[in-house]
Amino acid sequence: MRKRLAQFRKLGRTPKHKWAMLRNMVTSLIKHERIETTLPKAKELRHLADKVVGYAKRGNLYGKQLAEQVVREKPMVTKLMEVLGPRYADRDGGYTRVMKLSRPRRGDNAPMAVIEYVDRPGEIRAARVPEKRKQRYFNNLVKSTALFNSGRLYYDD
Repeated sequence: MRKRLAQFRKLGRTPKHKWAMLRNMVTSLIKHERIETTLPKAKELRHLADKVVGYAKRGNLYGKQLAEQVVREKPMVTKLMEVLGPRYADRDGGYTRVMKLSRPRRGDNAPMAVIEYVDRPGEIRAARVPEKRKQRYFNNLVKSTALFNSGRLYYDD
């Protein structure tokens, strides 16, 4: 029997140390929007980073209070609520991307990875457009085409 399948990685640390490390890492990820770390840490950080963006998407006081329990710096909470929350308003999850780096770390040969937020300026690989954004774009396109064809929309050239 396979037991405890839903358990998270221990990362060779006590739970308090692991939680402190992940809080520091998510704060750095919000600040820089892209960080380089080991692959297991990046995969573990992905869960927390997505959860924090979900708090920001709420856009209310309770979401801000939940985010303040995780994020260590007040300016990063402000950035989370004012920049990242609205950026991912039409995306249902999948706010982060983990990409393996080709070379392991030099000292101990640990596999390295880059974790970054998607849909940001200067990202390595462009993300897929969310379905909600596509639907809104096509609805606006159809609406403007209908207005143009009905003669209600005029351009002064």
